[in-house]
Amino acid sequence: MEKVERPWGRFFVIHDEPNYKLKRIEVDSGERLSYQYHNRRSEVWTIVEGEAIVTVEGKVKEYKTGDTILIPKRAKHRIQNEKQKKVVFIEVQLGSYFGEDDIVRIDDDYNRI
Repeated sequence: MEKVERPWGRFFVIHDEPNYKLKRIEVDSGERLSYQYHNRRSEVWTIVEGEAIVTVEGKVKEYKTGDTILIPKRAKHRIQNEKQKKVVFIEVQLGSYFGEDDIVRIDDDYNRI
């Protein structure tokens, strides 16, 4: 399984097919991903460990283990972890292209814009 470290945590590519990609994503305590969108894919997130704050198109909501979030193509989104325990979620990417270069960052704590 491919493991990729990021400033906010890490992700593991579980499965990669032509029309979907499956990842396990871990967000460390006090960290958050960039506020971003994708032009070529939608995503479905399922929280499997911890509690997270998710922003989709400016709407902020808290989620816990077992909750699922739909992120349509081109919807601006972010997940953040304000708790002491890491947040783990499963991300299903749906579309025809899943490259990391299909990330358009609007705001980023790690200066990756």
